[in-house]
Amino acid sequence: MKNTTLCYIEKDGSYLMLLRNKKKDDLNEGKWIGVGGHFLEDESPEECLIREVREETGLTLKSFLLRSVVTFVSDRYETEQMFLYTSSDFSGELIDCDEGELRWIDKKEMYDIPLWEGDKIFLKLMDETRDYFALKLVYEGDDLRKAILNGKDITDIPFQSL
Repeated sequence: MKNTTLCYIEKDGSYLMLLRNKKKDDLNEGKWIGVGGHFLEDESPEECLIREVREETGLTLKSFLLRSVVTFVSDRYETEQMFLYTSSDFSGELIDCDEGELRWIDKKEMYDIPLWEGDKIFLKLMDETRDYFALKLVYEGDDLRKAILNGKDITDIPFQSL
């Protein structure tokens, strides 16, 4: 199982989003996601988060909040555990990212851009509560087949109704 981090950096009612459109053979190609990446050997989730945010955005996180551990299961890719964070406490200036286009996206417009179906679930949960949650997302190809929130199957519940 691989371990990753993802951070949604908040400012003025917007999240800093990354359109994955520059990296060859990117499983997230064409999708908007937060910033983050894979752990280096012997790296903690927090160390990975700070490094990846700095590398991809030029920003330095001053504080952050762990919101969830999301487990992704796929018929195409290795199982992944993603440590999901938010932060509104940062410094620095944005740089060009070699993995895609960075842009501040208003939270009200989040669901109008190309997102993974599972991302819509955790974005809604993050916006509605500050509580920690555990989420498991099961994909067949690009299609979300199962979603389990805190041990409860929510697959048939539209994300808008969560």
